Amino acid sequence: MADPRLTPARGDVAADFLKDQVDADRYDPGMAYQVSSSVLPLRRTPAPDGPQETQILFGEIFTVYDEKDGWGWGQAAFDDYVGYVDMAGLSAPLDAVTHRVTALRSYRFSVPNLKSAPLGLISMNAKLALAEEEGDYVREARGGWLWRGHVAPMAERAADPVAVATQFLGAPYFWGGRESLGLDCSSLLQNAFEAAGQIIPRDTDLQEAYFSKEREILWEGPSEKKGGGWRDLTLARGDIIFWPGHVGIMIDGESVLHANARSMAVTTDNLRVLSTTYEAKKELYVSKVIR
Repeated sequence: MADPRLTPARGDVAADFLKDQVDADRYDPGMAYQVSSSVLPLRRTPAPDGPQETQILFGEIFTVYDEKDGWGWGQAAFDDYVGYVDMAGLSAPLDAVTHRVTALRSYRFSVPNLKSAPLGLISMNAKLALAEEEGDYVREARGGWLWRGHVAPMAERAADPVAVATQFLGAPYFWGGRESLGLDCSSLLQNAFEAAGQIIPRDTDLQEAYFSKEREILWEGPSEKKGGGWRDLTLARGDIIFWPGHVGIMIDGESVLHANARSMAVTTDNLRVLSTTYEAKKELYVSKVIR
């Protein structure tokens, strides 16, 4: 059964590439737009107060298959997520991106001067099509000037995803958030791995499946046949930890970095101490990094 989070299909309309896979009243080829707002919420329903599923960053692509009352329903190109967005945050035609933001966040200035009025604040991994350079600034195709020290070519990648994730320490927890002004546990990892050149899925369960080849049980709850407890595994920096519905990444052999609703922020915690606080715990997995 197709995952509705990643499948652009409703009863009344579906993407035309799904014509032989799903039933719908009509099939649409879609129109690709580029995010022109600082960040664009993707919602479950077409309303300003609709539940936020994720966010699409500045410069990323969103294909619209249906539009009504200022809302576009479609799919994000970056991680295939499906939902509704405010059409006011999209623009066309598309600009071919060449660079991305490497700082936690950076201002887009109206002119190449730090004293000028900013056009907005964009976050790490926002995509840019550079059009011009002047001194210490570069201009992206939609008119904003950024300090060149905050951008890098798309092909240039960070060496260590843990070091990237650590930059978010203290950032607010925000369900469905994908930026430094607010993010959740799975987007913390998604951001860090993207900066290091690896695109991973958006949600925790999808990430667990993605890393399943390296997965080992770290803690197991008691059963009728045997007692539970911690396995004798040595943890290391970069190991990924999965609880039911939650994920974090080890910064060393004892401490895990994670965006969490307990602290409403990105924090580091002792893994064993932290794990005792999770209720109804059944299993705890570790996906060992490939060294």
